[in-house]
Amino acid sequence: MPYRRLPNTDQARLRAINTAILMGQKKTVEELAFSDVTLNRLRVFFPLFETNLIHHKLARSQQDKNSRSYLEFARKARIYLSHFIQILNFSIQRGDMKADVRNYYGMVGDKKSPSLIVESELLEWGKKIIEGEHQRVLHGGNPLYNPSIAVVKVKFDQFVDAYYFQKTLQSNTARWTQKVAGLRAEADEIILDIWNEVEEHFSDCPEDIKREKATEYGVVYVFRPMEKQPARSGILNRLNLL
Repeated sequence: MPYRRLPNTDQARLRAINTAILMGQKKTVEELAFSDVTLNRLRVFFPLFETNLIHHKLARSQQDKNSRSYLEFARKARIYLSHFIQILNFSIQRGDMKADVRNYYGMVGDKKSPSLIVESELLEWGKKIIEGEHQRVLHGGNPLYNPSIAVVKVKFDQFVDAYYFQKTLQSNTARWTQKVAGLRAEADEIILDIWNEVEEHFSDCPEDIKREKATEYGVVYVFRPMEKQPARSGILNRLNLL
């Protein structure tokens, strides 16, 4: 016997619900294979579910689209900060500056350049480097160039703006994902109720007729591999007789 297969994608859920709604428009209340209470529930739920799916898709699309420019801003900020730190270290190695100037930048007791790989490190050290250069110059030091801290700050500020905008987009996507997840469970419950009602309505019909009528309401039946084989064999036998 074939078995029912409930929708496992959101588009399939929409199709199943919409098919039932269309049957509700074509049939009278007496003819309909499920209750008018269920039909009213469908009509309320369908636009809500569809709207939330649209918003979720849009939020995901905006996040994915913005991520390209965001990653580029992060790359530029990382390069300019890294180059500025290299210039600082070169000046110390040449003897143009004393090693303790690193204290201005928060690099106390560590001759290694700070890691800028992850976002949190880039945010932390960007602020420290910019403020450190400001304090060093304020205390009589000569500004570093190529790149200057002004250029570094521009690249860093662009990254910061892009970072928080990307976080906002991620938050929007997560919010719509959560809403859709809740509605998805309700959609599955509604579809299961409809299909149960439909099959119960046609329960007195022979199995093949019941499946045919239920299929009109969107019920999906799947034959197991061993159930398909006899049908194929029968076709081959008829072909051999021709």
